[in-house]
Amino acid sequence: MYPQKDKLSLLLWLLLACFSTLAFAERADRDKPMQMEADRVTVDDVNQTSIFEGNVQMRQGTLFIEASRIVIAQDKKGFSQVTATGQLAHFRQKRDGVDEVAEGYGERIEYDNFIEVANFYGQARVKREGDDVRGEHIIYNTKTGVFEVFGSNMQKPETAGKGRVTIVIQPKDKTAETAPIAPTPPANPSTNPATPQP
Repeated sequence: MYPQKDKLSLLLWLLLACFSTLAFAERADRDKPMQMEADRVTVDDVNQTSIFEGNVQMRQGTLFIEASRIVIAQDKKGFSQVTATGQLAHFRQKRDGVDEVAEGYGERIEYDNFIEVANFYGQARVKREGDDVRGEHIIYNTKTGVFEVFGSNMQKPETAGKGRVTIVIQPKDKTAETAPIAPTPPANPSTNPATPQP
């Protein structure tokens, strides 16, 4: 139905093969307590919804989200769906097992801590150590490391040709792989290995 979208998805999958090292969020984060800071809080116990407004900061393990407004809806099993809005809302999380951090931005960020998927909408951006992906909508699965990136023309046909996806992938450091082998020093012609020197 959307052959152009399928081609774009395939191309992005190939381009992001090396960028997908952004994958695998810190596994222990979802088991950590959630800490919130805000100027104002509204809690609805009946609907299990909390609204935080004004310079909001949310922390859960290495996961950090800051925004003008964050709405958290909790299901019966205790999993949360977080919707953060702002100019721009900011998402940060450490990768599992390595000292690297993924960062994302958007006018709206939706994060589901059960399926571990973050959606970034409006001026969407995800980056790590110089690698940078931008589009109108980015779907980032922190569990599998799979990205889907869409320009605005994929979301709104009337904006065709605008808001295209851009990707910057930095060359990886290959010095360890390509380090030259030190040359063997030439043998001293006056030294005969068979004859001991005095």
